Amino acid sequence: MPVIKQPKIRDPLFHEWDRKAQKCGLRHTVYAVNGDQYTGEWQDNLKHGKGTQIWKNTGAIYSGDWKFGKRDGYGSYSIPDPVTKEYRKMYTGWWQNDRRGGRGMYFYSNGEHYDGEWRKGLRSGWGKMHYKDGSVYEGQWLKDKPNGQGVLRLPNGNRYEGGWKEGKKHGAGKYFYPDKGQLLEGTWVADIPKCGALVDFERDNAAAPTEFPLPEIELHDPAAVLAEARAMFDDSEN
Repeated sequence: MPVIKQPKIRDPLFHEWDRKAQKCGLRHTVYAVNGDQYTGEWQDNLKHGKGTQIWKNTGAIYSGDWKFGKRDGYGSYSIPDPVTKEYRKMYTGWWQNDRRGGRGMYFYSNGEHYDGEWRKGLRSGWGKMHYKDGSVYEGQWLKDKPNGQGVLRLPNGNRYEGGWKEGKKHGAGKYFYPDKGQLLEGTWVADIPKCGALVDFERDNAAAPTEFPLPEIELHDPAAVLAEARAMFDDSEN
């Protein structure tokens, strides 16, 4: 009996082209239509794994971890200096969903830098900020501003320890003046001390103490003060 061969059903040719175009695994440099270029690992046509991206418009470079097309994991981000054209590192640390997230260090163009926690691209959590005037803040952050408990150290040696809210001193706190040997302890509202007490603190070690020490405040029993006032009033009546 003759054997009848059925013609093989083949997929359309464009299906094969599409499969070949799918990027998966390690690839050499791939150029986007806008001129951006990426060298690294792929999965299901998305950047996934280790890789380096260069943006044509800004010249910025990211080198690190990717997850389904987004920066996710550990990596560094650098930009070229507008004058020298040399690359300057801006951020090194952890990323989540294409934004800074987790622990990382950011270098600002004015020379300041921050080392601490990030959330959704903003300083949030615990971190240390070095300002260009020499001040250093270490403590809690929320949405890019000091918020919670923290310490601010000034270049002249003075420091504030206490509460913060939206980048300003707020709540109970202590302000130390080591050069004068004094301490202001009280309550702040929006960077302004509203109430408190100024006392001598390590006056003997101060570089420039005040001429005279602050007088000590004697605290009395309110009941005793009231009884004394009543006795004085009774004497005046007699």
